[in-house]
Amino acid sequence: MNSAEQNFKDLGLNLPPAPKPLGVYKPCLIDGKYLYLSGHGTVQDDGSLIIGRIGDTINMEDGKLAARQVGLAMLATIKANLGSLDRVKRVIKVLGMVNCTPDFERHPYIINGASELFAKVWGEENGVGVRSAVGMGSLPDNIPVEIEALFELV
Repeated sequence: MNSAEQNFKDLGLNLPPAPKPLGVYKPCLIDGKYLYLSGHGTVQDDGSLIIGRIGDTINMEDGKLAARQVGLAMLATIKANLGSLDRVKRVIKVLGMVNCTPDFERHPYIINGASELFAKVWGEENGVGVRSAVGMGSLPDNIPVEIEALFELV
C-alpha cells in the first residue's frame, strides 16, 4: 500500500497555500494523538476563494469540486504544520457545511468532494470517517463550502 504522500502525488493535484486564520482561532491543534482542523474554506492555488451559493450561482458538480478544493486546503494545513500527510493515521470525523438555497437537499453529495479526496489519499479504510453534511443560510465571505475535521495521528 502506498503512503499518503505517494497517493497524493499520484492524483496529480496541487495544494493551495495553507490558509491563514481570518479571526481569533488556530487553524489546527494537536492534542496527543489527535489533530483538530478548524473550518477551512475554498482556497484556490492563487490564494483566492471560490465564491457563491449552491443552488443559486453554483451548480452541484461545481459545488462538489469546491468541497474538494476545501479538502486540498486542509491537506495544505496538515503539510504546513506536520510536514507530511504520512503523519495522519486516519480520518475520524468530518463536518461539512454547505452554503445553499433553502430548497437544496443534496448536502452529502457536495461534501463527497472532500471525502472522496481523503479516501484516495489515506485509502478507503483510513480515509473515510464519520461525517455530517449540513446546509447553511450563509458562510464567511460567501464561500460555498466550509469543512472542519478530526484526524488521528501516527
